[in-house]
Amino acid sequence: MAPTGYRSSSSSTGPRSWRPSSADCALSSGSAIQLVSLTDVRWRLGAVLVSVALGAGCARAMSPAAPSPVSPTVPAVITYPVMGANRVGTAAIVAWFNTRTPRPAGTYAASVPVETLAAIFLEEGAAEGVTGDIAFVQSIVETGWFRFSGSVPASFNNFAGIGATDTNPAPAVFSSARIGVRAQIQHLRAYADPTATACTVPPLANPCVDPRFHLVFPKGRAPTWNEFGNGNWATSTTYATSIVTLFSELLAFRGGT
Repeated sequence: MAPTGYRSSSSSTGPRSWRPSSADCALSSGSAIQLVSLTDVRWRLGAVLVSVALGAGCARAMSPAAPSPVSPTVPAVITYPVMGANRVGTAAIVAWFNTRTPRPAGTYAASVPVETLAAIFLEEGAAEGVTGDIAFVQSIVETGWFRFSGSVPASFNNFAGIGATDTNPAPAVFSSARIGVRAQIQHLRAYADPTATACTVPPLANPCVDPRFHLVFPKGRAPTWNEFGNGNWATSTTYATSIVTLFSELLAFRGGT
């Protein structure tokens, strides 16, 4: 018998072609054909050739397809804009700050209690449309959890190293904690807001107290915290990572993202 998937060509004398069917696969996998005449032998020879071809074809058709390579999952990068609303309140900031370990050796040395300082950051940030909660975390990085063990004394009320450059440092001195925070917030706005073209009111909400506002050029050059470091605010290549990692920890402590 001819394979069930056999297809004749248009020529009666030319080679005949076929394509396999499911029944052919069954035939090629073990069915026997009885030889009764020379004609049958010739067909049997043809059938053997067909069977061999069918076996290969069926193997290809019935073998499971190789799985497609799966690309590794790359975690999404969360960006934190400098301009925006505060996401964490004073109470949560203070609770996290007071319970967080480890932290550098030394004692808290800011000129006002941490409860007052956290509230000032949120208020000054809201006034300029800057994320004051992340600015508070930036100050933790800058001051070593307000231990002020670096080149800027606690009495300067300078919570962000303004003016404490790598060469010829001249850290700015501010009259109070609020003015120091205000200068930091204004400096952040210079980095993040291209419309803050001058340290005046407007565009600022409060009178200019940032002595280095004019040095940020162009304005709006770093609209996200992720872009800080590498010459934006600091030269450290890990500056942004230090800030956003710590803020992510604060968000997790509060409960949320």
